[in-house]
Amino acid sequence: MPQRQLFLAAYDVREPKRLQKALHVLRDYTCGGQKSVFECYLTVAERQRLISRVLTVIDESEDFFLIVPLRQSSPVRAIGTATPPADDNFLYIG
Repeated sequence: MPQRQLFLAAYDVREPKRLQKALHVLRDYTCGGQKSVFECYLTVAERQRLISRVLTVIDESEDFFLIVPLRQSSPVRAIGTATPPADDNFLYIG
C-alpha cells in the first residue's frame, strides 16, 4: 500500500458556487478539519489528483488554494476541542 503523508489543505474561494464545489472536492480527501482548512492523509497520486480537481473548480485570478505537508517527525498537537488527525486503514474517495 502506498505511503500517505499528512497535509493541511486550505482555500479561500470568493464566489459561492465555486466555494461549494471546492468544499465537495476537499471533503473527498479529508480526515478532519473545519471551515476552509482540512487535514488530509494523501499519497503522491492522491495529492496530484486533489490539486487537479481543485484547479478545475477555482478561478486562479480570484481564489486561493494551499496544500502544506506536515513533517512526519513532528507530532501533531491539537488544542481546545480539536481532535488529532488519525490515518485510518482506508480512505474513501468518490
